[in-house]
Amino acid sequence: MSVDTTPLPRALLFDLDGTLVDTAPDLARATNALRAHHGLAALPYETIRAQVSNGGSALVTLALGLERDHARHDPARRFLLDSYGQDVAAESRLFEGLAPLIEAWAIAPRAWGIVTNKPRAYAEPLIEALGLAPGAFLCADDLPVKKPDPAPLWEAVRRIGVAAEECWYIGDHRRDIEAARAAGMTAVAVGYGYLDGTEDVRAWDADHVFDTPGALAMALGH
Repeated sequence: MSVDTTPLPRALLFDLDGTLVDTAPDLARATNALRAHHGLAALPYETIRAQVSNGGSALVTLALGLERDHARHDPARRFLLDSYGQDVAAESRLFEGLAPLIEAWAIAPRAWGIVTNKPRAYAEPLIEALGLAPGAFLCADDLPVKKPDPAPLWEAVRRIGVAAEECWYIGDHRRDIEAARAAGMTAVAVGYGYLDGTEDVRAWDADHVFDTPGALAMALGH
């Protein structure tokens, strides 16, 4: 499908980590703090970055080799998240080129929002530190279900006041595309996010794929 022949959406919904905001530096700091706590050397940044979109449990497994059913996994995850929560925005920034885009979509009749699987305890202080004011903001613990279930996406467009089919959902993980499809939204994959090297974003059956933040912004007129 060509962006050139597709009407622009009325609203944009973004995944947070790896799509709208580059949070990997702060999550890498927390991951290596966990390793240091266990007397282990720091992992390379790129190794950690590739797992960020898979959440805190995946970072614990990467850092210590502890699977989710291991007795020490949950305490390690709490340590990692406590370390991260001390400063969620020390180095995290909007991906380059996206600030003008969200500024443009904040002006009616356009709208924008965030739907993330990140817990609100970490997502809310992050967007506040970055000065972001989405029209809708749904986190992992706001509803009984989370992505790839479409319910958070539907709740976001309900709050914004647009129809699902008028909205693009933009993400860097296969579950984002699955959620967008299930919600009846245009599914947009970005290739600049936190991919582990084995993922091919073009295999996710997204309506559009953008390899850089600049390409995404340009497609939307910015």
